[in-house]
Amino acid sequence: MRSLVLVPVLILAGCSTSPPKAVETTAPKKVTAPPEYKVVFDTSKGSFAIAVHRDWAPQGADRFYELVEDKFFDDARFFRVVKGFVVQFGINKNPKLSELWRQLKIPDDPVKESNTRGTITYAMAGPGTRTTQVFLNLANNTMLNNQGFAPFGKVVDGMSVVDSLYGGYGDMAPQGEGPDPIQIEYQGNDYLTAHFDRLDYIKTVKIAQ
Repeated sequence: MRSLVLVPVLILAGCSTSPPKAVETTAPKKVTAPPEYKVVFDTSKGSFAIAVHRDWAPQGADRFYELVEDKFFDDARFFRVVKGFVVQFGINKNPKLSELWRQLKIPDDPVKESNTRGTITYAMAGPGTRTTQVFLNLANNTMLNNQGFAPFGKVVDGMSVVDSLYGGYGDMAPQGEGPDPIQIEYQGNDYLTAHFDRLDYIKTVKIAQ
């Protein structure tokens, strides 16, 4: 089932035969996000905006705020685009930064809002595994609600841009011919540029003032 493959590669990383070296840097400071805030994505297909509601999922909203402020998403690819289902992103272009953030799991939020079209939610591989990967629902994926996927915001402008993101590669293997998230984690954008150069990408993400 499609819902069962919405997993971050932190669980699958052990499949690699050459793990990266430990990251020599400090963890970002934990912050508390505003009750509501708007995030604007400038992408290769245009702009869209997401309104984040902390009361929907406070742990998810706080982490997303941290990631945006840290410019974690800048130059990241929309590496999984499954038309009529989801758009997934949230792996940094730099493998060292991906390694750092992959260790910073956040507690689970209870599901308060439904995974309707346009909502944004963290990918996960079971309880206590959320880190940086998120997906935008392209349809009303309400079957994800009882699996623990807790939306924390929704697209409020530019949903047509989200719909237009390149999805020609389809899902990741074996469902499709899309990129391997493990290789993205360990090689960064070099892997995507060499093998999946038609993917759309994020130019910048900013908190709207």
